[in-house]
Order: sequence, then structure tokens, then C-alpha cells
Amino acid sequence: MSKRIMAVDDSRLVRVQLEDTLKGTDYEIVAYCRSGEDAIEQYPVVRPDLVTMDIIMQGMDGLDAAETILKNDPDARIVMVSSLAYDGTFERAKAIGARGFVDKPFHQEQLLKVFGEALS
Repeated sequence: MSKRIMAVDDSRLVRVQLEDTLKGTDYEIVAYCRSGEDAIEQYPVVRPDLVTMDIIMQGMDGLDAAETILKNDPDARIVMVSSLAYDGTFERAKAIGARGFVDKPFHQEQLLKVFGEALS
């Protein structure tokens, strides 16, 4: 049974890259959100095994969206996926409860390793 992923990113290119990277793996994108607000709304409906969350998006950023999701469901498993890799960003992501951080551009090996750690 594949693990269900909700991908949150405002870039269509990242969606395509994620889908391509996850082909042939035990992961399946079951929902795609283009904003933090949409992610908060869709999370309780979709109930994914894992959320990939971009940081910089229009409206609510990914850190605030992750924090809200985790307040509503402390067991949510969220991995930040971003090209914004500053120390303060890592620290805040960890502080709010994100299970991992993947730098863009990402590679299958890196993604699968972080996903596995987040789900264990």
C-alpha cells in the first residue's frame, strides 16, 4: 500500500518534478495545494500520511501553514521542501514540529530518505 502525500507548493513545475521523482516508489501524491490556506483546508479532508510543504508562497507561507496544521493535528508529518535554506528557517521548521527539510532542487534518493525518516 502506497503512502499518501499532500504536496503544497505554488509552482506547477515542482508538482511535475515531484510526480516524476516519485514514480515507481511507494509514495503517491493524492492532493495538491497551491497555498498555505488551501493546505489547512484540505488536510483534514485528505488525511495524508505525509505533507510536503514549500515555504515561500502567495498569502500564508509554508511555515505558518505547517504550524497551523500541527496545532490541529500534532501527529501530522510535514516535510519542508524549499530553496530557502537559512539557519533560522531550519530552526523554526524544527521548532514547530516539521519532520524534515529537503532542499530544492531535490533528487529521488534525498527525498525518499527524508520521507522514510519522517514516517518512522
